Amino acid sequence: MSVGSYSEQKRYSGMLTLQPSAIHLRAVQDFAKLLPKAAAAAQRRAINKTLGWLRTHIARAVGRQERIAIAAVRQRLRAYPVSGSRMRGKLWFGLNAIEASRAGRPRQTGSGVSVAGRRYSGAFYKKVYGSKADIWIRTASKHFSAADYPDSELTSRRGASSGFVGENSDRFPLAKAKISLEQARPNFDSWIKRADERLLEVLKQELNFELQKYLKGTARV
Repeated sequence: MSVGSYSEQKRYSGMLTLQPSAIHLRAVQDFAKLLPKAAAAAQRRAINKTLGWLRTHIARAVGRQERIAIAAVRQRLRAYPVSGSRMRGKLWFGLNAIEASRAGRPRQTGSGVSVAGRRYSGAFYKKVYGSKADIWIRTASKHFSAADYPDSELTSRRGASSGFVGENSDRFPLAKAKISLEQARPNFDSWIKRADERLLEVLKQELNFELQKYLKGTARV
């Protein structure tokens, strides 16, 4: 019966022989039979952890570059973890323009609205449509420039007013301030290229975890 690893000492050398003990040898053989189930669990966790890793790092990178609150960027990154037998996870990210009001904490001033280092002259921060306040400007304002409001919604529809006279009438169409995320695209691309490397690293950890868990279980028998 194997007693496991052992060493032999000589005058000028030593030899360490690595081999499994009888109990570990049985464990390895049994683990091989269970490998499909254990490997699937390890792969599932590795994919899901890598998705979370990507979501966190992309949000930080884009937030820093575009001066947008990380929490707002994370809402544009939606992870779909592995479920069932299909070993496939997905990470969705939206690159359409984000409302400027979500970039940070808007501050209304006499000359306009400032948020996250950006200034929107002639704009106002107010609830117009929906239940949340946004940064708006009248398109008739001398401060309005389409270039400063990328992908903004131009609206003149009628609806429930929040009390600002004529704010949603045809005479005073409004534009909502938004921030383009097109410049953030390289950040997504660069982190996605690192996904395979990270997945392999985590997969090794998870496979080792499954092995160690099984070996500990056999030691108690």
